[in-house]
Order: sequence, then C-alpha cells, then structure tokens
Amino acid sequence: MSLKFGTSGLRGLSTDLNGPAAAIYATAFAHYLLSSGQVRSGDPILLGRDFRASSPEISAICAGALTRAGLTVLDCGTVPTPALALYGLERNAAGLMITGSHIPADRNGIKFYRPDGEIAKADEEAIGAAAAKIIAQSTPIDATPGTADNHSEPAIALFLARNTAILPPGALSGLKIGVYQHSTVARDLFVEVLAHYGADVLPLGRSADFIPVDTEAVSPATIELLKAWAGEYGLDAIVSADGDGDRPLVSDETGLPLRGDLLGLIAAQFTGASIAVTPVTSNSGLERQQGLSILRTRVGSPFVIAGMLEAVAGGQTGVVGFEANGGTLTATDFTLNGTLLRGLPTRDSFLPVLAVLSFAARSHKPLSALAAGYALPVALSDRIENFPIETSAALMAYLRGGADNLAAFLAPIGKPQSISDIDGLRVTLTDRSVIHFRPSGNAPEMRCYVEAETADQAQTLLEQGLDCIRAFARQCG
Repeated sequence: MSLKFGTSGLRGLSTDLNGPAAAIYATAFAHYLLSSGQVRSGDPILLGRDFRASSPEISAICAGALTRAGLTVLDCGTVPTPALALYGLERNAAGLMITGSHIPADRNGIKFYRPDGEIAKADEEAIGAAAAKIIAQSTPIDATPGTADNHSEPAIALFLARNTAILPPGALSGLKIGVYQHSTVARDLFVEVLAHYGADVLPLGRSADFIPVDTEAVSPATIELLKAWAGEYGLDAIVSADGDGDRPLVSDETGLPLRGDLLGLIAAQFTGASIAVTPVTSNSGLERQQGLSILRTRVGSPFVIAGMLEAVAGGQTGVVGFEANGGTLTATDFTLNGTLLRGLPTRDSFLPVLAVLSFAARSHKPLSALAAGYALPVALSDRIENFPIETSAALMAYLRGGADNLAAFLAPIGKPQSISDIDGLRVTLTDRSVIHFRPSGNAPEMRCYVEAETADQAQTLLEQGLDCIRAFARQCG
C-alpha cells in the first residue's frame, strides 16, 4: 500500500485510500482523539475536501467511520484547508481535510487537525499505531459511507470575515488581477476577497477536471499560460493556489511567478512579525533581511509549527512561519487594519497574497520591481516525478556515504565547500551557489533546489542537478 505520512498529512494513491483504508485512518484518528481526552463522545468533528474525483467518496467513507466511532460529523464541503482549520479553532473541533494538495490527480490524502490545530509528528505516530491496531483485528473494518449536516456556509463565512478585514477598504483599487481558478477550492473566494478590496478581478482557466498545481515548482506549461494571460489582458498580477488552497501562487505583471519564500517574507513584514520560522529549503537571503530573525527547520508544516511553538514558549511575540511553497502560518495574534487577526498555525494562501498585493498597491510599483528590491539570490526548484522511493533512498545514502561520493556526484557541476543535512543534502559550492537534493516526503518524487547569482546560472545549475539525479537512476537500473 502506498499510504504514508509525509510533510503534511497522509498521502498515497487514491485507489489505496478510497475504501477500507479511509475508514481505518478516520477511525484511528477518532480513537486517538477519544483515548487522549482531546474530544468526548458526541463532540463535533469537521470534514472538508478538495475537487479531486476521488475526494467525495473518500470523504463519505470517513464520515461513516467517524460517526460509528461516536463523533458528530459536520460536513464543510469543498473549502480551503485554512478555512477548515479556522472553523475548527472557532468551534474547538477536530477535523479532517481530504486532499492531496498539489500532487497528481491519481493520488489523494488526509490532513488531520486536533481541536487546537494541525497535528504534530507525535500525533502522526499515534494515529499510525492506532491504524495498525485496527488492521491487526480479525474483523474487517466497516467502510460504509455516511452522511453529515452541511456546515460549509458558516465555515466559509468565518474565513471571508477574516480576509475582508485585513486591508482598508479600496486597498487594491487600480489593480487588475487575474485569478487562475483551475481546480483549487480557493478559486471563488479569491475572486470575492480581491473584488471586496476594489481590484478589477478577471477569473481565468476554470477547470472541471482536477489540475495539480505545485506552487513550489511551477511547471513550464503553467508559466507559459500565466505569461500569455498577463500579456493578453494587461494584468498587474495573477493569483492562485494549490488544490486545497493553502499554498499561494502569485505572478508579476509579466506572468512570472514570485518565489513562495518571498511571499512568506513579505507576509511576515506585513504583519510586523519579529521572528519567522521556515524550512532549510527557503532562500538563504532571508537572513540578510533587517528586523526579522529567521529560525530554520526541516521541510513540512509540522516542523514549522514545532519551531513556532518553541519560539512562543521562549517568550517571543510576533511569530510567523512560512514554507518555500508560500504557505504562511501565524503562531500569535496580530492587529492589522485595526482588527485582531487570530493566530492560525496552519498554511494559508490568502494572507501572503493580500500582503504582496497591498505592498504593490501602496508602493505604486509593479510586482517585478517590488520583488527585485529584496535582492534575494535567484532560487529555482524542480522535481522528477514518478521517481521510485527506493532509488531516492539509494541516492541519498550514496551522497551521505562520504566526501568522495559527493565530490564524484557533483563533478559535472562544481566543487562542494560546505553541506547541511537538516533535511536532504544542501551543498554550498565553492562559487557560493547552492544545490540541494531532497526526496519528497509524501510522493515518489526527487526534488532539486538551487540558488545562484543570476537567473541563467540558476537555471543551468538546476538542469545540471536534475541530469545528475537521472544519471544515478540509470545506473541503478
């Protein structure tokens, strides 16, 4: 079975999840919550989903399992993950989001939320142990689908209220913004929120079929699409998100996407945060920004959340987190536009989108100039899909096998000067460029991240890194 916990929840092939497995993991989560005292029998539990073809059936199976476990299921429908999480905090209710986020349409997953927020790695281990216990039972689990009361309206209303209070009225007047709707659950809410602030909004590319959009490694085909729309319609920006609406995508007036870690940085500045927690894959130039302390972690929202909680426990105020995909988390409350913005310690695409657009509107600068003003190293990333997990493991073992192995592997690229092994292997070369090899935590993919002084150098380095990965895979046969 392909199912496993990765950087954000349980993921795998939809054919593996759709059926008894969905019931097993939903039941395991319920048993864990009940046995740990986080919920009581009869308490509400939220259920949301994305637009994947497999999501409605998996959601119905989970609804049945949760009901049989003694909880009261509230169906929030197709809502962004941060909206589900916010509604859970408001209701003090646990939740499940059926989504594979940005991964291909033939895959799916479940994100789990305790009543106080997103689960941690320790929770994952407990849920996995509870699932193993259920699997070991002699009686097969009941995977009969169930139904639940519809609570999408209050969940969406709460999220809209949050996001329509962040900026002053008319804050985006004068901007013409495209919304690449594709199949993200955030597509209509983006249109409504941006129009609320006075922007001229143009919906684009709505799709009835699920389209995976990875905001951390935007595909060349997607970039060409964005560029064509930007030129055809004279747009100041195009915004979008991944499938479940927790990772933002923002392109400038030429259609070129802004890096997600830049969006996170701008969101941190917008809130007035004093400390930002971010994975090692985020741009190394962040540490050079004035007035913001950076704490590095492994990749994945559970690690970012753990880092934020550590900072809060240490007495820090104004704590945010963000990932290289742009998803921005808040560990503390902030006051924006005279309104209290409640801490939402899960990835959110709306806060960074509104932050960068408001900065552009106030500065009267195009997004390309705004981005250039931060003078971050040029950072690119890409992935090789359908890359066997066994091959990824063999590659990482080889690279960690000694300095000679690493030097031989990088011989076509450059000479290593220093390495970081926080998550994957991040290598600084003698010319001060950076290349980082990391297997995906939740899909059969091998990722490569690079930084260089110029865009051409970064693109060349990225292509060389991917070529080296492919060459190793061929040798593995």
